[in-house]
Parts: sequence; C-alpha cells; structure tokens
Amino acid sequence: MEESKKFSVSARLSSFKYAFNGLKLFFRDDHNGRVHLFAAILAVLLSWMLKISSSEWIAILTVITLVIGMEMINASIEKLADVVSPAYHPKIKIVKDLAAGAVLMTAILALVVGSIIFVPKLFACIS
Repeated sequence: MEESKKFSVSARLSSFKYAFNGLKLFFRDDHNGRVHLFAAILAVLLSWMLKISSSEWIAILTVITLVIGMEMINASIEKLADVVSPAYHPKIKIVKDLAAGAVLMTAILALVVGSIIFVPKLFACIS
C-alpha cells in the first residue's frame, strides 16, 4: 500500500485550480453547459426581479447547482466513454443514456421547482 502524504494546506489550496479549470472547460467547451448557464442566469435574474424569499432562493440555487453538476458529470462520463470505446458500443450507449437521463431528471425537478416559485408570482404581477 502506498504511504500517505502529509497534509499540506498549500497543496489543498492549489487543488482548487483544477476545479476552476474544470468549470472553465465545461462552460467554454460544452454546448449543454452554456445552455444551462444561460438558464441559470435567467432564473437568478427572475428571482431577483420577483424578490423571492430566502427559502425560495435556497431552492432555486440548489436546483441550479444540481442541474449544472449533473450535466458536468454527464459530460465527464461521455468524454471518458469516448476514450474507452471510440467506436459505437451498445453498453457504452447505455451508460451515456443513463447519465443523460440523470440530467433530465434534475432538469425536470428544476422546472417543477421554478414553476412552483415563479408562476404564482408572475400571475400576481399580471393581475
């Protein structure tokens, strides 16, 4: 077994650069990442304009984070699967479809949460 390295604050802090690089790559290179970022910005702007409550902010920010996080995991799985099996493989297709389904589930949750919060407020503004 490999000897564990001593804890280093500077090493822990420098590891953040990899995480920030992952965010940069995701939003720069992934089309779905940019779509989700645009939707997130719209949701935050709408939340701000409608002056939603603290608990509503928590719900909106949570589903935004879940959707973007799940899309990042999906993109990672797809890229890894393409390296493992560049040619079509039925089992790789299942893995990719499952990951895409997870994104869809979180996106549906975000749509439901957003509807519960925004629709009544928008109707109140109209009437």
